[in-house]
Amino acid sequence: MLKTVPISGLAIALGLAAWLLPMKQATAQSAPLHILVVEYDIVPGEVDKYVTAFKELGTATVKEAGFRQVYITVSKDDPNHVLLFEAWDNAAAHAAHVKTDPFKKYQAATGDMIAKRNVRIFSSVGMVSAARQ
Repeated sequence: MLKTVPISGLAIALGLAAWLLPMKQATAQSAPLHILVVEYDIVPGEVDKYVTAFKELGTATVKEAGFRQVYITVSKDDPNHVLLFEAWDNAAAHAAHVKTDPFKKYQAATGDMIAKRNVRIFSSVGMVSAARQ
């Protein structure tokens, strides 16, 4: 019985370490990410065209240095309200992005579709993500 307790304790400790180790690796990053949360009110009837233009921009953006990810979402309560979540290695990478021809094309195509825009900038302090295949 005495041998069972230390082996059980060791098994629990190893299981806990195995669970925490991937989480620690997932949250480790060398510097905070430059995060943009952008909310748009799109002119009614223009959301589909806006999303198409944004996806076209995204096709070019994934090839840019410093780009990490972007999510485009549409509110369930207001189908004309769009939220973008962008992650960049740093502010300089994002500044370079807005000078690209694909971004300028996106701005020209969507300018009249946007009724209201709100941009908030954040720095990441950690990240948890599930690795899915």
